[in-house]
Amino acid sequence: MERNDLPTLRTLGIEDVELRTLGLWDVPTGDPTDLADAYIRRSKRSDDLASLRAHVRDICRTALSEGKRIRHVWFEQKSASKAYVKREEFDNAVSAVKAGLSKTLYIWKTDRLSRRGMGHVGLLLDEFDKRTARIVSVTEGLDSSKGSRMVFAILSERARDEAKDIALRTKNGVDAHKAEGKWLGGVTPFGLECPKETGKLQHKASEYPKARAIALALLDGKTPAEIANDLNSRKVPTRKGKHWRAQTIIHLAHSPSWAGLIPNRERAKDEFGQPLGKWHRGGEPLLNAQGHPINCGKGVVSYAEWVRINELISGRSKPGSAIGDRTRGIRKAATLMTGTLRCPHCKGPMGNGGRNYRCQARINQGPAVCQGVASVRDRIDDAMGMLWVNHVLRLSPESPTIHNIARRFLNYQDPATEARKQAVSAALDSAASRELRLNKEFFVGGMDETQYEALRVELGALIESLKAELSELGRGADLTPLMSAEALAVLWESEGMDGKRTLMKAALKRVTLLPAKYKGDRTPITERLVPEWRDTEGMPDDVCEGAQKTIQRRRERKLAEGAA
Repeated sequence: MERNDLPTLRTLGIEDVELRTLGLWDVPTGDPTDLADAYIRRSKRSDDLASLRAHVRDICRTALSEGKRIRHVWFEQKSASKAYVKREEFDNAVSAVKAGLSKTLYIWKTDRLSRRGMGHVGLLLDEFDKRTARIVSVTEGLDSSKGSRMVFAILSERARDEAKDIALRTKNGVDAHKAEGKWLGGVTPFGLECPKETGKLQHKASEYPKARAIALALLDGKTPAEIANDLNSRKVPTRKGKHWRAQTIIHLAHSPSWAGLIPNRERAKDEFGQPLGKWHRGGEPLLNAQGHPINCGKGVVSYAEWVRINELISGRSKPGSAIGDRTRGIRKAATLMTGTLRCPHCKGPMGNGGRNYRCQARINQGPAVCQGVASVRDRIDDAMGMLWVNHVLRLSPESPTIHNIARRFLNYQDPATEARKQAVSAALDSAASRELRLNKEFFVGGMDETQYEALRVELGALIESLKAELSELGRGADLTPLMSAEALAVLWESEGMDGKRTLMKAALKRVTLLPAKYKGDRTPITERLVPEWRDTEGMPDDVCEGAQKTIQRRRERKLAEGAA
């Protein structure tokens, strides 16, 4: 039996002989107090693996000196300063300690743990203290179980400031290169490439003729769907060997880089205005001081052709649709099953096609890719609502899906609570920073002890109240509406399209629409829908039959009220 983290350790380049020497070969067992987890992180793939191997060695030496055995080494390549970045391996390492699998979490250095400040690290230390667990920073000689909390606070705030400095230096460097007309890296548009060390776009011999043909077709007034279908019928693949889509052509046409220009793209932000790690597609060309677009090499089209192509696409645009709509933000959902309903032939998603759900591959890539399937939208939505209610009633109260539905629906139904969570978390971060500065003023700056004590008590009370409020806001949702057929039917029918989509996605992965056996096939639509639920744990069928009757009665009542 081998360790679960053995593939990761080998990926880091550690030989099997050295793994035995470091105590990372055998599967460790024993009391959790004698076991430990280790967390290793790097921010970029370009970081040297030799440094990461040195981090592992340092942690193993410390563990051996303390008589601990490393249960698991968690490694990931993720930023620790950006709140929107989900760090799965970090969460797994913390969860292992919370679950009692070990009592120690080794890190190489505090800034390898988090760059989000004491507000984040402080909550983590609180959780570990409750479980008599500890965090050990190897190079800094810190042990959270031995009164090192204040030092952790200082170093975590220092790491947070360093993250801001890195972001500022990076932004200044990027802006300077863009102003000089240098390609900043990333995926080049189809038909172009950027040779190493040049910083300039050039024609890619294997793609440029095809890309130019696409451009000429767009200038001739052909639609992106027609062009995609023509390319697919002639077996012309994309750069990655896949089929062309109408949306792919549109994204290509919108990109200023396709004209050899530096794009000035908008960065996506969350609901609080904080920047995310994504940028909107397309955008306008970046202009210099004289108001002219900044060139970064050769393009597939000229600037004049790029403007003309975008005018042609915009002239066919449909507001609120994906066709040429350059508006920002998230459009309101118009259908229940778009993206979740799957075509039986290509297994791809089906989308809104007027009155019907239609195969997206057939719409965007043409019949050369998929023969497609279509069905009336309203009857599929009604059937899926009934199937969803039946399925939820089958689940036990302990089902993860039940709690997932409650949590996701609560987030959708009560955005004010979610906003308050964010505000309380930010306030807690700020209070933790103020506590750090207060201690620094007293221990280093010579603040009056009476004044310090009064401020310390006041700030401590604030921090405790914020923690208590955050805990209260995180309490589980009321599951009562998910236990009764009548209440569940009321919940489903009372919600708009966004609410229904939230409820549906919490329980359903995808559903395949089987094709009709022949033209005019009268097979009930529920027999042609093959759902894949997140949780298949069942309850008696008579419960579901009762739910179906309840829904049918409510539907008949609504129809009667409408007729009256």
